Amino acid sequence: MASTIQVRVEDELKSKSDALFKDLGTDTTTAIRMFLTQAVATNGFPFEIKRQIESNPYAPMTETEMLAKLEKSREQGVFRDADFVVPDMRLKYGI
Repeated sequence: MASTIQVRVEDELKSKSDALFKDLGTDTTTAIRMFLTQAVATNGFPFEIKRQIESNPYAPMTETEMLAKLEKSREQGVFRDADFVVPDMRLKYGI
């Protein structure tokens, strides 16, 4: 016998996950089954759960955000020309 699970998610999340799983050669229903199977097999979440740090310096930025940060650093004088940085990096890292 099979049971039905119904979950409400935002339209955008559903369409993005549908596209992702299709690209991976499966569908969202199968991916959810895989998640549940792995959760039972590992006796918990099948991935690490972490709290987001407030300011992640490695978080992806949009092009607009990146250009704004670059402009701000130029205004504050907190930058070095690549012609000076590259030789320093080569020397420091032996490349």
